[in-house]
Amino acid sequence: MRIGVIDLLTKGSTHSLWGRVMNANFASIMPQVTAAWCEQEGHDVYYLCFTGFEDLSKEIPDDLDLVFISCFTQCAQLSYALSNLLRSRGTITALGGPHARAYPQDAVQYFDYVFGFTDRALIRDVLQDCTQHRPAGIHVSAKQQPADLPGVRERWRFIDETIQKAPFLKAVMMIGSLGCPYTCSFCMDSVVPYQQLSFEVMKEDLRFLLRKFKRPRVGWLDPNFGVRFDEYLDAIEEAVPPDSIDFFAESSLALLGEARLKRLQRSGFKVMMPGIESWFDLGNKSKTGKRDGMEKVRKVSEHINMIMSYIPYLQANFVVGLDVDHGPEPFELTKEFVDLSPGAYPAYSLLSAFGEAAPLNLEYQKAGRLLPFPFHFLNTQAAMNVRPKDYEWPEFFELLIDLTKYTFSKRAIFNRYRAIKPPVWRWLNVLRGLTAQGIGRVNYYSEIVRLLRTDRSFRAYFEQETTELPQFFVEQVRQDLGPFWEWLPEGALHHDPYAYLKSQQETSHMASWSKPVTIQSEEAASN
Repeated sequence: MRIGVIDLLTKGSTHSLWGRVMNANFASIMPQVTAAWCEQEGHDVYYLCFTGFEDLSKEIPDDLDLVFISCFTQCAQLSYALSNLLRSRGTITALGGPHARAYPQDAVQYFDYVFGFTDRALIRDVLQDCTQHRPAGIHVSAKQQPADLPGVRERWRFIDETIQKAPFLKAVMMIGSLGCPYTCSFCMDSVVPYQQLSFEVMKEDLRFLLRKFKRPRVGWLDPNFGVRFDEYLDAIEEAVPPDSIDFFAESSLALLGEARLKRLQRSGFKVMMPGIESWFDLGNKSKTGKRDGMEKVRKVSEHINMIMSYIPYLQANFVVGLDVDHGPEPFELTKEFVDLSPGAYPAYSLLSAFGEAAPLNLEYQKAGRLLPFPFHFLNTQAAMNVRPKDYEWPEFFELLIDLTKYTFSKRAIFNRYRAIKPPVWRWLNVLRGLTAQGIGRVNYYSEIVRLLRTDRSFRAYFEQETTELPQFFVEQVRQDLGPFWEWLPEGALHHDPYAYLKSQQETSHMASWSKPVTIQSEEAASN
């Protein structure tokens, strides 16, 4: 068959400078894995990584039998429109990725297959079935994450097509483990058992990349890199010479002691992205125990600065709007952190509940605190779909605007520039700070506040007094989808934010649509 695999990295066409430089480097691994598995099953595969600079209406062939689409939730509306267009041509469509796992009840309305955990046997079963399932598609899932994945060599054709789109900073994504040993209740991976992938495949992939590039850049997609730290670093050191590859990874502060940082530096690690999340919770991840407030700020800042004496670029991740927060104090403490750790790039995520993705989401649904924002805005930046516990909406966004202005002021951007030595990381920080990744959000949040203050119907939506979507949001979706707006199925701007809770209350694990016929792979059945 002619199989299409489409990785949607963004929710519409873009002219963003940051997107031009970086989007291609955020390609997902599972679409490449799916494409490799389909080729191994003997099918002809067309692969496209949509970075926002391609013309989707012209890029996708007309003669595809089955198309797999992978996306995060912010791209859901685009994926629904694209599926509708493809189905009008007679193509069977399937959805995978984080949105499919978080919102299967909604996605089955627009796809023939919606994937949960995915292994090769399940892909094979769907390829063999390959029939229309309409009006409601079917939810298919393996029992657990796959035991192994095709490595870089097996995925190279698809990787190479994607990184050619990056103008100068080209990174290859790898993954060495699945799941996470931590139990953060807001995280999708917290309920997935930690699982190490093959070190032998990892070593061969690193050797392969050294033959392809003079100095490769490799980003690790592990939810927490280095849980089995010594084995990871032993494998890297055995495979490639010291500091011959630039590595990026996300890890927790608890794993980043000084002895390990020295070893990471010798191996070539240039970027670390630890999660701080909150000044009043999650001390196990930040290695601060029961410390909170200003005491935690000082402890974390000291640790961050020590990390940056070994690793030149650091992104510190925060979640704003958590239930432990109230008043201006959390925001003021973060300003203190910005001053105490001037080299760190703070990344702020709005508290968001993505369907079935995390255990905490069920508690928000039981409390009736979820707003039905279109998926298009659920990227932890454009909308906060959990009504804050101890803030009024205008107050919350005004505090966020103030923090954002402080973080990306000329002074703060210059301090970050001055604190980092390698030129490429210096200028990357400047670019982030001056675009929609940084100070560019202020105008958007300011317009939200203005509408909350002046438009009664807009405020009513935020206060859960109505579910009628404000035209402000409708127009943004229309603009971003462009020609695909006309293919957005009727009703696809709306979803039931309480579908997860309802599914738990039903005898079937899928509510609000008839019980699906589940294709269970032979491998899953044997498990």
